[in-house]
Amino acid sequence: MNALLPSFHYTHSPTLPKLLWQLGCTLVFSTYQAGKVIFIRATSPETIEQYALDFPRPMGLAVSDQRIAVATRDEVVVLTNTSAGEGAYVQEKTYSSGEVDTHDLAWGKDGLWAINTLLSSMALTDENSDFEFQWRPRFVSDVVPEDRCHLNSMAMVDGRPEYVTAFGKVNTFEGWRENKVSGGIVMDVSSGEILLEGLPMPHSPRVYDGKLYLLLSGTGELVCADPEAGRYEVVVQLPGFVRGMARCGDYLFVGLSKLRKSSSTFAALPISEDALFSGIVVVSLSEGRIVEHITYETGIEEIYDVQILPEGAAINPPHPS
Repeated sequence: MNALLPSFHYTHSPTLPKLLWQLGCTLVFSTYQAGKVIFIRATSPETIEQYALDFPRPMGLAVSDQRIAVATRDEVVVLTNTSAGEGAYVQEKTYSSGEVDTHDLAWGKDGLWAINTLLSSMALTDENSDFEFQWRPRFVSDVVPEDRCHLNSMAMVDGRPEYVTAFGKVNTFEGWRENKVSGGIVMDVSSGEILLEGLPMPHSPRVYDGKLYLLLSGTGELVCADPEAGRYEVVVQLPGFVRGMARCGDYLFVGLSKLRKSSSTFAALPISEDALFSGIVVVSLSEGRIVEHITYETGIEEIYDVQILPEGAAINPPHPS
C-alpha cells in the first residue's frame, strides 16, 4: 500500500463523507494514466481518506465477495481479503494475459471474464488456468491483435455476460477510429445481434433492477436503454468524458476523465470542451441528478473503471503481500 502523494490533491462536495458513511461502502477506481488503483472511504460523517496501490496501467476492476481483480498491462492480479471484516487485502494470484489491452473484468458463474480489446474478443479463466478465448462479435473474422471494433465493456446478468459494447461494427485494423463519434454499438452476447447502434463511444453497460444502463462517453451522458426497441433515454447529462460506473443503493458512482487535447482518440468529441476535470460524480437514480462529487485538481486526469466494495470490506488500508 502507498499513501497518495500530496500531488494527488482533490476536493469534494461537503456532504460526500456523510453519504459514504451512511452507505458503509468504499469506492475503488483505476487510473491507467497515473498507474494507480485508488480506494476512498469515509472515516466519519465529516471526513474521507484515500489510499492507493501501484499497478502497471491498471484498467478493468472486478469485485466479488472478498476479492478484487485488477487488469494490468499484461496480467490480471487478484487481491483477497484474508481477514473478512478487517479489510486486509493481499495478493492471492496472478493470471498471465499478455499485452492484449484488457479492459473490463467481471466475476461470473464460470470464473473471471475479461474483455481483450486488442483481440476484439472475450476470454475466461476458471481460476485454475490462464485466460482462454470464449467469444467474439460475429462480424470480426479473426482473433488477431488489431483492435478492430474496440470491444471494451460488458454487462453481467445471472453470472454471465449478457451485453457488450464496442465502438463500431468493423472488421479492419483499428477501423473503429473512422467513426468513433457515432459508430458505437451494444450487442447481445448469446445471439450476437446488434441491439443499439449509432452511439458516441459507449462504455460501462450495467443491468440494475432489470434495466440496462450505460455511459455514452463522447457526449457525457448516462442513459437507460431499451434493447428490444433499439433506443435509449438520457437519465442525466454529466460534465465530461464518462467511463466506469458502479451502484450502491439508490446511487450510481460514475468516473469522469479530463480529455487530452493532443490525443487523436479524444480530439473533436462533442464533450471535449466540457471535459475539464477528472473525478467521481454521484447520481441519484430516483432523482435523476448529480448529488455529490469528488474532483481531482492534480495528479489524476483519466479514470477507467469504478467499483464498490461492500460494507466492512476495506476498513483498513489495502496492502500487497
